[in-house]
Amino acid sequence: MARTTIHLMRHGEVHNPEGVLYGRMSGYHLSGLGHRMAAQVADVLTASDHDIAAVITSPLERARETGAPTAAAYGLTATTDPRLIEAGNHFEGVAVNRNRWVLAHPEHWRYYLNPARPSWGEPYTEIVERMSGAIRDAIGQVEGREALLVSHQLPVWTTRLWLEGRSYLHDPRRRQCSLASLTSLTFDGRTLVGLAYWEPAGDLLRSAEDMVPGTSAAAEKIGDGSVAGNRA
Repeated sequence: MARTTIHLMRHGEVHNPEGVLYGRMSGYHLSGLGHRMAAQVADVLTASDHDIAAVITSPLERARETGAPTAAAYGLTATTDPRLIEAGNHFEGVAVNRNRWVLAHPEHWRYYLNPARPSWGEPYTEIVERMSGAIRDAIGQVEGREALLVSHQLPVWTTRLWLEGRSYLHDPRRRQCSLASLTSLTFDGRTLVGLAYWEPAGDLLRSAEDMVPGTSAAAEKIGDGSVAGNRA
């Protein structure tokens, strides 16, 4: 059977001076460093002779901007798939890193009832359903070659947990899914035969700031004290 590789890429660094949990909000674009990350991934993929036949991104600006250099490098027109979008989250628009105490307000308590679901956002099972559907369709589109699917940290990480048979319940600080990283899935036909994680732009991470840095070298974004959610 044909070997097909689907690279699940997390977008590059976003310009987010307030440290907003921006989620699915529009108006959040890559920072200058984020554009450098996206360009470096494209350079690494071409230099190492990866056979990218399709670039498919989340519809959010930061994902489309991340996929653009690779699409250009391979002479492709990038497409979008809504199934690759960021996970829904009750705290979208809140500068949660600037003031963690906001999470302790009684108005939020009902969202903490079931962390295994999770009760504060899109259920993990629904994330996996849409992401796996996007992956299956990409395999059919590029069978025997490779595709780059640009998504977001939680959808990529949740998909990996599912593929590895691990619990969805996890500490966000333990996610191995840094900015502009690739989680590469290799299939023999439709059977997963390999999973690899790598950071083509890893040398740029120490200069980056991230809402949820996970195990990466990126610093945690705290914000400058202004209220989030109105800039988009």
